Amino acid sequence: MERCTISLDADLAAAFDALVRDKQYRTRSEAFRDLLRGYLQKRDDRRDQAGFCVGTVSYVYNHRERELADRLASLLHEHHEVTRSMSRVPLDHQQCIEVVILQGQTRAARRFAEQLIAERGVRHGQLNLVSADRGRLHRHDATAHQHFKPRH
Repeated sequence: MERCTISLDADLAAAFDALVRDKQYRTRSEAFRDLLRGYLQKRDDRRDQAGFCVGTVSYVYNHRERELADRLASLLHEHHEVTRSMSRVPLDHQQCIEVVILQGQTRAARRFAEQLIAERGVRHGQLNLVSADRGRLHRHDATAHQHFKPRH
């Protein structure tokens, strides 16, 4: 780890310390690293649509709404190249929340998530992407695969 020192005026330092306490960070350094990673991720989101990512898209919907479950399943199959896993949790007798884990090209993951969230009947959609670098193809026994490593 590298050490860096920053200077803050008293009001900003007090606000930062309050953030550290509110978010239950153990140290100022942990809080600062987290803030910096968040800033760098937002920068990457604006710049790097051709890169790779890992992430999630979550959404709430009424599973009884006419043909919605079929439309959502079709979207999942159409975008199998970025879909890694999905989990559904019933919230009550009608509402469900689903979380889809994404991995692959940023542009494709974003397009898929936007289509899911825009589907009639889907509510409270949220996309969370983390820029990632794709490793070289390698093998374990007979299986070849690549790892995706978060950038920051």
